[in-house]
Amino acid sequence: MSAVEEGDLVARVEGTAGILRLNRPKAINAVTLEMFRDIEKALDRFEVDPAVAVIVLEGAGERGLCAGGDIRTLWESSKVNGDLGKILWREEYILNARIKKFPKPYVAFMDGIVMGGGVGLSAHASHRVVTDRTKLAMPEVGLGFFPDVGGTYLLSHSPGEIGTYFGLTGQTMNGPDAIYAKFADWVVPAAKLPELREALTKVRAGATAAEVGKLIDGFATGETAGPVAAKEPAIDALFGFDRMEDIVAALKRDGSDFAQATLKTLNEKSPRGMVVTLKLLRLARKTSTLEECLVREYRAALEVFRSDDFREGVRAAVIDKDRNPTWSPPRIEDVTPQMLAPYLAEIGDDELKFN
Repeated sequence: MSAVEEGDLVARVEGTAGILRLNRPKAINAVTLEMFRDIEKALDRFEVDPAVAVIVLEGAGERGLCAGGDIRTLWESSKVNGDLGKILWREEYILNARIKKFPKPYVAFMDGIVMGGGVGLSAHASHRVVTDRTKLAMPEVGLGFFPDVGGTYLLSHSPGEIGTYFGLTGQTMNGPDAIYAKFADWVVPAAKLPELREALTKVRAGATAAEVGKLIDGFATGETAGPVAAKEPAIDALFGFDRMEDIVAALKRDGSDFAQATLKTLNEKSPRGMVVTLKLLRLARKTSTLEECLVREYRAALEVFRSDDFREGVRAAVIDKDRNPTWSPPRIEDVTPQMLAPYLAEIGDDELKFN
């Protein structure tokens, strides 16, 4: 075992596994800019170390892999017109793309809570393991934001309108839901994770993705669809539109309990956030690569960072916790094409670029 770096990120070699442990359990391992940088450095080492056969991402503590980004610090920077958003999201999104293309098997343990930035570190992995305790969500629209970290790419590749539903409502997926939505690959009981982890530290050097997958298969339940799969016909009918007004109208016409509960959920979200999210999801559906979606998300994220809705959403959910945001504008019908345009505009020299 190599020397341990005990900080917000623990990066070490155990057997033939390069371990990445998010180590802020009191904050459900919310990720910071420094943690992203430390993950990059660790991946640099693991990639060239011939003794490292596989990467394992895990979260410290019992509550989850990662509850998302350090949103409070972003809020503070946004309030004073700071540049943390520009710096953090650039480095985070470049890391998300690197994980997608990492040349060695990268196994993510998506146990417990997995949200926002935690999704970006795990759902682009080559081997994605959820459990019976997984609660995965992209609730950014409730913060005046949109599902980023490649979320538009992931959601646009879910079956039918499942991704549109999860992206706009921020509803939580359990493990089998995440498999069905193509955010994960295997359900492994949480009680078996220690045994699987031990087995991964003994994978032979140079092991292929298929070999690692076969190993995980031996611990998996075989589940491939959760509760949301049964709702897909209704979701496809209600969310199969390119305008938020049409989705809301369809939900209002539908008399089912599901439609009415969904409408109530959407009424709590940022109208501007929902319109931006739907537009990005529809553009992502026509996009072939994660990188293209990340470039588009970066443009939109910089505009969000400047917006009153982001500051108000974070205030209501994280700072004051009154759960009573005042959105601007307050209605979907008031989100004009002129308001939407800056979220999609090219940003010149500040564009996101990949190596």
